[in-house]
Amino acid sequence: MKPTGNEAESRRESPGSETAPLADSGTSQERSLRRFLEDDEAHLVDGAMGTVLYDRGVFVNVCYDALVLDQPELVEAIHREYVEAGAQILETNTFGANPVKLSAYGLEDRTEELNRAAAKLARKAASDRAFVLGAVGPLGVRLEPWGPTAVQEAEDFFRRQMSGLLEGGADGIILETFADLHELETALRTARSLTDLPVFAQFTVGSDGTTALGTDAVTAALQLQALGADVVGLNCSVGPAAMLDTMELLAETLDVPLSAQPNAGLPRTVGDRKMYLASPEYMARYGRRFIQAGVRFVGGCCGTTPEHTRHMARMIRGFHPRHPSVQVDLPEEREEVEPAYPLASRSEMGERLAQGRPVFTVELTPPHGWDTGGFLEAARRAKKAGAHAIGVLDSTRGRSRMAALPAAGLILREVGIEPLMHYTCRDRNMMGMLSDLLGAAADGIRNLLLVSGDPPVEGPYADATHVFDIDSIGLTNVVNGLNQGVDPGGASIGSPTPFVVGVAANPGAVDRERELRRFTYKLEAGADFAVTQPLFDPETLHRFRKDSGAADFPIIVGIWPFLSLRNAEFLANEVPGVQVPDWVLDRMRRAAERGPEAARAEGVALALEVARSLQREVDGFHISTPGGDVTLALSVLEGLEPVS
Repeated sequence: MKPTGNEAESRRESPGSETAPLADSGTSQERSLRRFLEDDEAHLVDGAMGTVLYDRGVFVNVCYDALVLDQPELVEAIHREYVEAGAQILETNTFGANPVKLSAYGLEDRTEELNRAAAKLARKAASDRAFVLGAVGPLGVRLEPWGPTAVQEAEDFFRRQMSGLLEGGADGIILETFADLHELETALRTARSLTDLPVFAQFTVGSDGTTALGTDAVTAALQLQALGADVVGLNCSVGPAAMLDTMELLAETLDVPLSAQPNAGLPRTVGDRKMYLASPEYMARYGRRFIQAGVRFVGGCCGTTPEHTRHMARMIRGFHPRHPSVQVDLPEEREEVEPAYPLASRSEMGERLAQGRPVFTVELTPPHGWDTGGFLEAARRAKKAGAHAIGVLDSTRGRSRMAALPAAGLILREVGIEPLMHYTCRDRNMMGMLSDLLGAAADGIRNLLLVSGDPPVEGPYADATHVFDIDSIGLTNVVNGLNQGVDPGGASIGSPTPFVVGVAANPGAVDRERELRRFTYKLEAGADFAVTQPLFDPETLHRFRKDSGAADFPIIVGIWPFLSLRNAEFLANEVPGVQVPDWVLDRMRRAAERGPEAARAEGVALALEVARSLQREVDGFHISTPGGDVTLALSVLEGLEPVS
């Protein structure tokens, strides 16, 4: 990417005279960057800013974007070195200067000020010898539908940054290092709403020519062209060799100017540093190859320096881009997407839900080790007692266990009952989750319960980290897309997956408004059913269904038979999101006075009272096994009215 914030670096270069002025005067008309877009020549953009700043002693624990105010002489000197090296276009030192990323340093209120100062500083360094593009990178948060940030909110963030850049005198905007096409489109629409100046739209792809979310480069580039980008291109992530392969495809497809700003090769670890080892001569040779392929704007990203720019300027001076025949339309041979599976055909559980027949599930925790004997025997007992599916928990409460995915596969094959696989967002990034889910579909797993997951705050792994790349709402959108036959990048996966998608609901949440809002989002994202937190007061569910406006949506109620008074007190005081009424605890205390067996019996009785009161108005029950005691759950299951 082109991180000039704390992320990394930037890029650029261009032909023409190394220090020749852009025009004889500085009038706005003569300084128009559009003449570069229309002159059919190749032009050089500068290189990385973050890499050079780091090499000159700026540690990574400071806000690189704020250096335009804190150390303006240093930033201006680097800009000037790029101009002296032959760069015809400078990028401002603002890659991460948006309110979201600046908030990490308490600088979000200075967004406009920083961007305005950065543009003025670059214009001062450029003088009349280079144009200035205001650099805008990703926000660093997921946008809906994959994350919690609304599109309107993202537009407001981008607008604040771009307004500052334009006020500071930028000749255009460059959007760069975007991996999510949806976010890049949001930024591009924002830029187009603010200015008629040129807008460059650049995204990142891997060596396979697709974005991190799976969108192929041609599809992404055509969409950006359709939305009004003046220049479309690639930057960051890969070195020049891999990028050239993709740029050749784009040159055969698009009819807008192209830009290419690769890294100086892939980083290698040298000692305790990441180093970009592609030489200036190597980058210069590829600069010429990019132009031969039809690229108009050539530069560099992470790891490039003014020395790289100097060599590129010499290599491409006077060299003209090739003019390939352009085919603007997408190829006609599009892979046909099969229709999504109806709910009733996806699984036995899906069929029961579609037909309005109750679903009884028993929740089991995978073993701590790899011996699955007891785990599978508990599943067999639950199946014999009448369970329709086995809920398989996913690494609960800090202690590592067998993953839910292989455990669910074992239940399906060894026991012959459908699993309801719990799947959390906590420990995996989006690509890892996508890989898991495609594997689960291939393994025959059909029923999912998608949850965000709690941070690993306890257990023997005190230093364990969490990911939370997306939350359960975003993951529900991802799975709904897979059920439509497309990945998050919009690419076909062939046959749609046949998942039955469950989400969590907490009728007794303390922050009721937030829970209702998130529940609505989950339904809109494509959920097929919901499983509640353990419920002890039926009236709580009645209010939730009324307030959510989802009276007819399938809800499976969580049931928790207490193992003991201590178990009830633990659930009431130490498990987030669960509310145990005082009268329930009072009953457990009185029962505990008569002994452990009386307390167990009272726990089952309380669970049965809740379940029986709701059995004719909900879509099933998800029965927990406190302490791993499946006998408690089966006592509840066997006490319910039998269903076919």
